[in-house]
Amino acid sequence: MDKLGLVRDIDLALHLPLRYEDETRLTLLRDARDGDTVQVEGMVRDNRIEMRSRRQLLIKLDDGSGEVQLRFLNFYATQQKAWAPGVRLRVRGEVRHGFFGREMMHPAVKVVSADTPLAEALTPVYPTSAGLPQTYLRKAVASGLERAHLDEILPPGVVPAAWPTLRQALNFLHHPSPDVPLATLEDHSHPAWMRLKYEELLAQQLSQLQARQERAHLKAPALPSRAGGLHERLLSVLPFQLTPAQRRVGDEIAQDLARPQPMHRLLQGDVGSGKTVVAALAAAVAMDAGWQCALMAPTEILAEQHFRKLVGWLEPLGIKVAWLTGSLKAKAKREQMAMVASGEAQLVVGTHAVIQDQVEFARLGLALIDEQHRFGVAQRLQLRGKLKGADLEPHLLMMSATPIPRTLAMTYLADLEVSTIDELPPGRTPIVTKVFADSRRDEVIERIRDEAAKGSQVYWVCPLIDETQESDQAADQAAGRNSNQRPPLDLSNVTQTHQELSDALAGRAVGLLHGRLPTAEKAEVMARFSKGELSVLVATTVIEVGVDVPNASLMVIEHAERFGLSQLHQLRGRVGRGAVASVCVLLYSSPLSDSGKARLKAMVETNDGFEIARRDLDIRGPGEFMGARQSGAALLRFADLGEDQPLIERARESAQMLLRDHPHIAQRHVQRWLGHKAEYLKA
Repeated sequence: MDKLGLVRDIDLALHLPLRYEDETRLTLLRDARDGDTVQVEGMVRDNRIEMRSRRQLLIKLDDGSGEVQLRFLNFYATQQKAWAPGVRLRVRGEVRHGFFGREMMHPAVKVVSADTPLAEALTPVYPTSAGLPQTYLRKAVASGLERAHLDEILPPGVVPAAWPTLRQALNFLHHPSPDVPLATLEDHSHPAWMRLKYEELLAQQLSQLQARQERAHLKAPALPSRAGGLHERLLSVLPFQLTPAQRRVGDEIAQDLARPQPMHRLLQGDVGSGKTVVAALAAAVAMDAGWQCALMAPTEILAEQHFRKLVGWLEPLGIKVAWLTGSLKAKAKREQMAMVASGEAQLVVGTHAVIQDQVEFARLGLALIDEQHRFGVAQRLQLRGKLKGADLEPHLLMMSATPIPRTLAMTYLADLEVSTIDELPPGRTPIVTKVFADSRRDEVIERIRDEAAKGSQVYWVCPLIDETQESDQAADQAAGRNSNQRPPLDLSNVTQTHQELSDALAGRAVGLLHGRLPTAEKAEVMARFSKGELSVLVATTVIEVGVDVPNASLMVIEHAERFGLSQLHQLRGRVGRGAVASVCVLLYSSPLSDSGKARLKAMVETNDGFEIARRDLDIRGPGEFMGARQSGAALLRFADLGEDQPLIERARESAQMLLRDHPHIAQRHVQRWLGHKAEYLKA
């Protein structure tokens, strides 16, 4: 039961059926069509065990209109005895034609008498785990439903009068009457479903708004920007002008930093929109006020890209930047940590190593987290806890190149302020996306040969069996594990492709990059590609984010159907970063699933990250989309972000009213629905 999260009575009451079985009516065998799942009642005429391909129990059942053979491959001797000839059985299963006439394989069986009543309501079939039978789960849910405190706690007017009470809704959904149209149960449009979805959304909105209210009572260092300070000096030396969108979000962040409450802001923008420079300007404000900054990225390659950019911009202005990753040698790590602890390093850039217990900051005022969805709740809380003493928290700026659709932001990010860079810097060329079957692989290689001859550079990306292994090394180091203890990574795809392209492009330098290469070797390969010494870089998704090579104009993604939509968009964003027209080729293998077709179609039809995000949400749902932010917390189980927009709006308005006028009721509602899980939504 614990595996299913069924701890409290309310958890059992909210454990709703996956589907229903109709045990309220009987069907005569003569009326049952092949493929129908029906309930039949009759007398056992024959009962025997036969040895065919395996030992089987065969029972012949006669309902007066016809006969059916019941076949059991798994059975007990007690069952054979209980289902003896002359016994009356009520069975439910799928009728189909076998070699010896009509049969049912492993039907549900109940011994009955002639006057045993039929069920009065549809029988629920619940989600379950291995070894937990439906009969046990039905009893547990019924018992929890009876004991659960389901009194009406919401004030009049909050819930539409036409909807049932919470107890009525749950009683109905666990045991609906047979005359209810199944469509209203399956599409969740029945008033009982509407009540449940609304209650869930209301609890989620209340939890997020409570987190925002609580943060207003916390303290953070006030970091006002000053005329002629580091912020303005950095602006004056940048080799480009900020876009209006960058200036706007920069002002929003600066206003937050100037307040004595901790900033909790998400900076979102499409691939290549210039989030790093906005983060650098925010860091400049904090450092100018005498406080340290930390920037944490999920992979070493991405962290190194940030490090190089920030060093180039800030070190000429007298800022010392420290570098912390798990791959640093012990002596170098001690030196970097000493600089951080003394305050000599005003900015710290790194991976998960930044939040290790032994890393101490002198005065951490601003924490920056890139690709925030790749980090778990505990990791973000660790970084926020790095400011010691004075009951202060650092300001927190999270960044994401995966734009969040509005409905998702209204629900899962209601506790955050969101800044959006909604335009790309000038000079970026549109990327043309083409889809080819892998049978046209030779044509693609020929195109690569042409691009290389013109002096352009090419990425060729291969999938891994387990794509998460790209960042395993950093995660291992953060958790104190030895990466060598993991099973060997299957790199046959990427290494074979590297060899194939090296042979096909004789005379051209082809590089190889994957997550298991030693850090120094990865850095060398990237440096050679950045300098133009390599014509082609064959890589895994280790280059998904952060890699910036303006001369690269062709991206080939092999087995594109294996990648998620947002990941495809991120990879495509590695080209089109210069003035040369760029192309992204998606190679796929047949057959394509419906979701695979939808992803590739979306990539061809739009370069807009916000439209990509909307379609990605439609395809994947909110759980995967949000990633580790929701680790340990209940995602929306009943409401649908695409279809329940009016309910989201209503829940948001009601949540604001409840927190203002009925805070105790608001707290009871959150506790009923989320319990301790509400804490995860605050990170």
